[in-house]
Amino acid sequence: MNSTYLLERLSNLPTSSGVYQYYDAKNKLLYIGKAKNLKNRIKSYFKITDQTIIPNPAISQRIQIMVSQIALIQTILLSNEQEALILENSLIKQLKPKYNILLRDDKTYPYIYIDMSEDFPTPAITRKIIKKKSIKYFGPYPNGAREILESLYELLPLVQKKSCLQGKKACLFYQIHRCPAPCEGKITQAQYHTTIQEAFKLIQNKNKLIALLNSKMHALSEMMRFEEAATYRDRINKLTAIKNFSVIDSTKLYDFDIFALSFEGKNAILIRLFMRGGKIISSSFEHIKSEYDFDENSIYKQAIINYYKEEIPLPPDQILLPSLDTEHISELETYLYKNCHKKIQISIPLKGDKKDLIGLAIKNANEILRLQSNRSYAEDVLLAALKDLLELNSIPFRIEVFDTSHHSGTNNVGGMVVYENMHFIKDAYRHYALSGSDEYSQMREMLTRRAQDFSIAPPPHLWVIDGGKAQVKLAQEILESQGAEVEVIGIAKEKIDAKAHRAKGSAKDILYTPKTSIALKPTDKRLQFLQKLRDEVHRYAITYHRQKKQKEMQKVSLLEQKGIGKASVKKLLDYFGSFEAIQNASSEELTQILGKRAAQIKAHLSTSG
Repeated sequence: MNSTYLLERLSNLPTSSGVYQYYDAKNKLLYIGKAKNLKNRIKSYFKITDQTIIPNPAISQRIQIMVSQIALIQTILLSNEQEALILENSLIKQLKPKYNILLRDDKTYPYIYIDMSEDFPTPAITRKIIKKKSIKYFGPYPNGAREILESLYELLPLVQKKSCLQGKKACLFYQIHRCPAPCEGKITQAQYHTTIQEAFKLIQNKNKLIALLNSKMHALSEMMRFEEAATYRDRINKLTAIKNFSVIDSTKLYDFDIFALSFEGKNAILIRLFMRGGKIISSSFEHIKSEYDFDENSIYKQAIINYYKEEIPLPPDQILLPSLDTEHISELETYLYKNCHKKIQISIPLKGDKKDLIGLAIKNANEILRLQSNRSYAEDVLLAALKDLLELNSIPFRIEVFDTSHHSGTNNVGGMVVYENMHFIKDAYRHYALSGSDEYSQMREMLTRRAQDFSIAPPPHLWVIDGGKAQVKLAQEILESQGAEVEVIGIAKEKIDAKAHRAKGSAKDILYTPKTSIALKPTDKRLQFLQKLRDEVHRYAITYHRQKKQKEMQKVSLLEQKGIGKASVKKLLDYFGSFEAIQNASSEELTQILGKRAAQIKAHLSTSG
């Protein structure tokens, strides 16, 4: 620490609300926080005695380590605590400081809803508020909403599609006893509403729903229809996972969201239980990893900001937490009221049935943590070894991997895959249609687009680039322009006779860091792990390239069928690079390439989209 700078800076801090940022001597972002009074909050990190300054011994070990590295303090002044709360959370997501713990699960969960004002209502799924008083909601369902909905339509004679109600004749669904055919007046509204009430019961009673699905599965098996039976088996497995808490039933019709954190070593589990009408109807959890200790206050605060960032269909009356600093409760309740348009109390129960619910959440979080930690131990050791090998600043718990694919300068595409907690996170995969004419410019375009999305999808710990020194340097420049703390390495394929060699277990690929290159033995587990990541992104990019090329070939074939010769099509593709570029070309550009035939081509292109 630079004592002279820090003593002077602390004496000149503002006393208003705002956000503060700590940087180290290399201008790397260490930490982001917010405060009602910036001067009081920032000074609380330090202990000053006789013009000497040290980290405050009363703060956590993680924060003491961070404070010892502070070389620069920056502040952003804001009008009030609410603005500071929101900006702090946004900056943590976008910049991923080294000592902040980042929660990535900020999804809104689906709900099943039924519009009871309709003559023949049908269940559907929504994640948003539907502005009608007649809507009845069920949920939230972090998992299984689609499976519940499909089961309702298969087990009950419901109107299968809203468009059916516009018809005048019963369709196939009526013939197979899946629809009561109100279009032909074969059922009254009163009779149909009896079926809707049965749907309500099945949504609320997962045991009964699963029992009906089991009967259907066994019947299909007896008829040797094994593929259909397997579909029901998979659905039952999904629904069984969300019914585990359904035995918990309160005599009081509580509407609670219950959060609890369990942590040990580098692993933590944040669990959420959703209680509606006195029953726990669903749950979800997030696996969090950190090299340092876990700040419970920060995690609970961030979880509430993330999950209640907008109005939800069935907000709770109370949020139950095991603990939270008193200073955060009031500001978070104000945040909840502003976003959810409802007064939601944050409670830290000390006794009674609410305390028992907290205990239930902690018990389940502990068990999930035990299972997750046992499974991830070997990988944690491997990732720590990678950190040492590559001289990274932090363990790369979340990794994004990039590759491009093209053929003779056409159908240029890129792919990004994501790896975390022993899994490829396929929901986070992204593909990119690229316009660059060479691999370097294509990589620049893809990485820039990804970095510009950090405010929406937070950055990982590490980027792995399929390439060498030039690509690593390029990635660093892009990340620095965004101010994000993400480390970069490259993996360059061994080439034999000028061709990339990908033989698993024997490829002598080279690793590139910003400082050096590293050659490992083909049997090295660290190399094999990175090769696994590189091979997955290569597969993903190639697959997208082939799909794009196939679509292009189909469009080219249509042009040829309309009398546009192969020579003309080749000229256009050679010049513009893709069918989309040809389609977007002006008449003047087409005339430059094809002369008098341009008008005919333009007419055909306008009908080929």
